[in-house]
Amino acid sequence: MTEKKKKIMITAAVLIVLAAAALIGAWMYMNRFDPVRYVQAVLDASYKKQTEDYVEITGVSEEEAGQIFEDNLDATMEQFASSPMPEDLKPKYRELFAQLAGHVSYTVGEAVHEEDGSYSVPVKVKPLTLFTDTYETFRQKAQEYADQVTDSVMGGAEMPTDEEMQAQVYKIYYEVLSDGINDGMMYGEAKNVTLHVRKNESGDYEIDGDGMKELDALLIQDTGEES
Repeated sequence: MTEKKKKIMITAAVLIVLAAAALIGAWMYMNRFDPVRYVQAVLDASYKKQTEDYVEITGVSEEEAGQIFEDNLDATMEQFASSPMPEDLKPKYRELFAQLAGHVSYTVGEAVHEEDGSYSVPVKVKPLTLFTDTYETFRQKAQEYADQVTDSVMGGAEMPTDEEMQAQVYKIYYEVLSDGINDGMMYGEAKNVTLHVRKNESGDYEIDGDGMKELDALLIQDTGEES
């Protein structure tokens, strides 16, 4: 073999190795874990039922991803399990809470890679103020209903049962909240929360539960909080 042929073969071999390395590097770049995209996908699946990115990142089925949103609604409705809310209103309230979840506001910031291999991901939350904004309207309408009952009973009508009055109050509140949603969402002052993403025992990344609870509590302003 001539010296020239040897050089050609060596050059070709080097080029093949470099091309393979480049492909491996590109594959690793495309498949490396992106904590910001992951957090965004988790939040979108949890609150807005937007599952495309979550399915792509985690490999779960579309049905499994969609169930995250439904489980959150189930947890919300469980708070009314022992309440006097009429059964026929529960599906309406569930749909109302689903609409409300679609309006929550969060902005995912840049992640910080911690020394222990985890990621800290800041999220800016603008809390929905629907409940505080509509509380006075609800109180007035509830008082109007109470006055109507009083006038009716004073006029000789039969006193409604507690169940009937409670059902009417829940109906009033539903109508007030629905009108509030239709009138447009308003938000309070932005607040910050940091989510921590780390590998679990199975080697999969997940967000710490405490951080998610903190974020969840900030998304919708309670009537006891100030704007």
